[in-house]
Amino acid sequence: MRNYLKRFTDKILQNRLKESGAVLITGPKSCGKTETAIQAAGSIIHMDTDDEVRALMEINPKAVLAGSSPRLVDEWQEYPQIWNYIRREVDDRKKKGQFILTGSANPEERARLHSGAGRFSVIKMRPMSLFEKGWSTGEVSLVKMMKGSAPGSGQIEFSLDELAEKIIIGGWPSLIGAGSRTALRFLQDYTALIAEVDISRFGGKKRDPQKILRLMQSLARNISTEASISSLAKDAGGDQTKLNEETVAEYLEALERLMVVESLPAWSTHIRSSDTLRKAPKRHFVDPSLAAGILGLSAGKIKSDLNYFGFLFESLVIRDLRIYAEANGGKVYHYRDSRDMEVDAIIEYPDRTWAAFEVKMGFAAQNEAAENLIAFAKKIDQKKMGTPAALTVITANGIACRRKDGVNVVPLSVLTA
Repeated sequence: MRNYLKRFTDKILQNRLKESGAVLITGPKSCGKTETAIQAAGSIIHMDTDDEVRALMEINPKAVLAGSSPRLVDEWQEYPQIWNYIRREVDDRKKKGQFILTGSANPEERARLHSGAGRFSVIKMRPMSLFEKGWSTGEVSLVKMMKGSAPGSGQIEFSLDELAEKIIIGGWPSLIGAGSRTALRFLQDYTALIAEVDISRFGGKKRDPQKILRLMQSLARNISTEASISSLAKDAGGDQTKLNEETVAEYLEALERLMVVESLPAWSTHIRSSDTLRKAPKRHFVDPSLAAGILGLSAGKIKSDLNYFGFLFESLVIRDLRIYAEANGGKVYHYRDSRDMEVDAIIEYPDRTWAAFEVKMGFAAQNEAAENLIAFAKKIDQKKMGTPAALTVITANGIACRRKDGVNVVPLSVLTA
């Protein structure tokens, strides 16, 4: 059996178990939720495969929860009513760290999460970052850089073929050690199952698998852009009739609930000028490998279109920045204003500390990116927002360093939380 590779979620889970009666781990299928939960669990019940569950849920649901704490209730959403039993059990026991729940979809009703307030803590888990997979040296810490530490590393050289292959393989634990051909088969099966089975489980409403696939293909073509619902509807229609915008919006919501799609929200901030902030999110999958899989892109095909390659690389960076930032409570956004000044990523922490990031595949493109970051920082009302903790260009190759103008340059493959 393959050894368990540590995840940033491990530490987050341990801390949440000390604070809450139950912890819910959400995330897309196959991102490693169950394996991570098992590391902390005292006992396990698999709601989707255990033969006794159906009978117990009809006769004595409370018996499902009997076992050493923390009791892992895997794929809890197969029997949504178990949520209320866990909530009552947490109230009765009056102890922390009693249950861990895992599932591949967010709770269907906001009321259910509200009813768990004070009892449940929620952790969002994603596929693995480059560091978690051993593809980043971890020489540069994001949190240390946020505290003023200057980055430094040895020379990093990624060939375009190697980078494209890493994007295709993605952060899926089951693909550790696999090549891009195996990964593409996995991704095509994964997305087909989403379209044909999983997405129709929400609200008991049957949805057209072909329309779902066409929408996901459109999202893949428009990855790392602010494509509107209208443009997605038109693009997904192709030579056929344009998809209904309401249908696209509904399907997008379902894909987000399944955590297949994870758009990047716009940053709400204070700026000095009279320019207005754009509010449109950037389109991303939870892992850019899904875009490659949906479009059937080999490393060679990705490499043949360097513009699109850049969008995929940006999405890879966003995935990792989300993982690294959230390990310390941060959130990731993007910025665009009415003058089309754009910054690829903004990280903001609960104490309002913030930093800005530009993404450039080539080390040689850092000058333009650094100038943009400096101009952007001057545009922010720093009396209200504070000075940026860091301005950083994320690249694929080169060395980690701090430039004379104060802007950091960091290859993604040396970064960690």
